[in-house]
Amino acid sequence: MKTIVNIHNLKKAYGDFEVLHGIDLQIGEGEVVCVIGPSGSGKSTLIRCINHLETFSAESRVEVDGITVEPGRNLAKVRAEVGMVFQSFNLFPHLSVMKNIMIAPMRVRRTSVAEARRKAIELLARVGISEQADKYPEQLSGGQQQRVAIARALAMEPRVLLFDEPTSALDPEMVGEVLDVMRTLAGTGVTMVVVTHEMGFAKQVADRVIFMDGGRIVEAGTPKEIFDTPREERTKGFLRAVLNH
Repeated sequence: MKTIVNIHNLKKAYGDFEVLHGIDLQIGEGEVVCVIGPSGSGKSTLIRCINHLETFSAESRVEVDGITVEPGRNLAKVRAEVGMVFQSFNLFPHLSVMKNIMIAPMRVRRTSVAEARRKAIELLARVGISEQADKYPEQLSGGQQQRVAIARALAMEPRVLLFDEPTSALDPEMVGEVLDVMRTLAGTGVTMVVVTHEMGFAKQVADRVIFMDGGRIVEAGTPKEIFDTPREERTKGFLRAVLNH
């Protein structure tokens, strides 16, 4: 399996507070990786470093498809290949659903209006909300807005999709509809890195689960290894706490 994301000695600090302590991680092309762990363990910071939404220390190295992630021309290349879905949707409120999806391919990839529209229609069907094309974000439920955000990320045909707790801002009854879309996506061969509190999703969909705590990767393995036979006491304690709720 070709490595598409290569992270070496990733360190991140806010002043004296070190958030990430020298993370090493390789992600294969087409792999679905779920990152789990307690709040404050560095999960979101880790994935935000992949497309340089967070800066990191000079001795760290992050590469996406062989391109070094660093300020300058390389960064535009990386961001064209890496889609991101945030917990708070981040849609443009003044644009319709259709235009939210069309804008990036037209501006970044110089896609024609007709082609961008065709792709947007196809993606809205794929995430199950074709009928919402002409509405504005405020007219949609949280679950629908998150599905638009996924369609918008897919419109750039990214090599890697990052999800930063994509269901944590949703009402409980809307979580399922977003996870269903992500399950379908996971079967299409796109590389996905998902920070999530949804253990059932991680167990069912991930090729690999990474457990983080205190800015370090404590344990990584298949869902079966992590959920059924975790080796580390810290992993066992975390899973006991979250799975017994």
